[in-house]
Amino acid sequence: MSRKRNIFEDVDNTGRNRDSAPAGGMIDAGRRGARRGIRIWLMALFALVVVMIAVGGLTRLTDSGLSITEWAPVTGALPPMNAADWQSEFEKYRQIPQYQLLNEGMSLSEFKVIYWWEWGHRQLGRVIGAVWALGFLGFLLARQIPTGWTGRLLLLGALGGTQGAIGWWMVASGLTGDMIAVASYRLATHLGLAFVILGLIAWYVLALGREERELMQARRAREPKLFALATGLAAAAFLQIILGALVAGIDAGRSYTEWPLMAGGFLPPTMMDLEPWWRNFFENPGTVQFIHRVAGYLLVVFAVVVWLRARRSAHVLTRGAFNAAFAVLALQIVLGIMTVIYAAPWYLAIVHQFLAVVLWVLILRARFLARYPRSTSIRGVHA
Repeated sequence: MSRKRNIFEDVDNTGRNRDSAPAGGMIDAGRRGARRGIRIWLMALFALVVVMIAVGGLTRLTDSGLSITEWAPVTGALPPMNAADWQSEFEKYRQIPQYQLLNEGMSLSEFKVIYWWEWGHRQLGRVIGAVWALGFLGFLLARQIPTGWTGRLLLLGALGGTQGAIGWWMVASGLTGDMIAVASYRLATHLGLAFVILGLIAWYVLALGREERELMQARRAREPKLFALATGLAAAAFLQIILGALVAGIDAGRSYTEWPLMAGGFLPPTMMDLEPWWRNFFENPGTVQFIHRVAGYLLVVFAVVVWLRARRSAHVLTRGAFNAAFAVLALQIVLGIMTVIYAAPWYLAIVHQFLAVVLWVLILRARFLARYPRSTSIRGVHA
């Protein structure tokens, strides 16, 4: 017996309620895989990479990065187990310039403090590698990876392995010559790749949160201009992160501790003092900090342009995503100024770095919604 229908109920010509869930079609014909399980696994990797970035920052701030002078991906997983092992590691450290020029007279107990920071940083890298490998192989052997996703997930592992090699390339730069720290451009490369990996994971998590057919439908409503602007904003933010790493690599944030001027002027007084001239862009604290400041100003101006354009979006969630990104950018600028004024104490520096992670992910989320917007009904329910 047919039921009575509300006169406002939307039905098609077969009498079926259009609000009922679609049965699926060619888009869903392929193997869906364990999208939810893979998404949870990627979220765990995301959290581990965020912790890795924070620990890496603290390792740098405590001048601990050169305490382990060898790259032993397998055997290095075990720390020194007895007094003889500790003495051996300490003797190796005493042979490098950082000890001879900066830490001469350091005791074994003091050495252990910086050793544990670097060992913990490397150990966390091994944990991330193991979590990726176990997850990837598990989903692969169970044939639960969705169609088209095997290469993407494999890419994360390849980038993680590359990151380990770059980490050693960075450390090696501080073991010879008159270096008391790693080369700033190698530190920037190391941090930059970490943010690339983090960004890819975030994008994959967003994509796996919705079915393929939903993404295909959402793409029809994409906002190409806003998406292009968001891409530019992500690139500008990434450049600023790299410049921040150059500042951190030579402790340039502690050289000029006033704002908005630098030593009483707009330009630092010793901006091009080093020879050859190109060294100033990597090794001159005044020049490096000045570039980071100016890039920050330009980033804010561009972000305002993007935000004003995003306000005209027809999608509530897209507008909200850009509002969140812009709000965090404003907070990051204030925190950056405070970090300079207070000569970059470790607690402000690490919060500044962590907030860069938050900003990076929020910009990517806004970019994702510009490409795959979520429609909402009048009642605010996701379509």
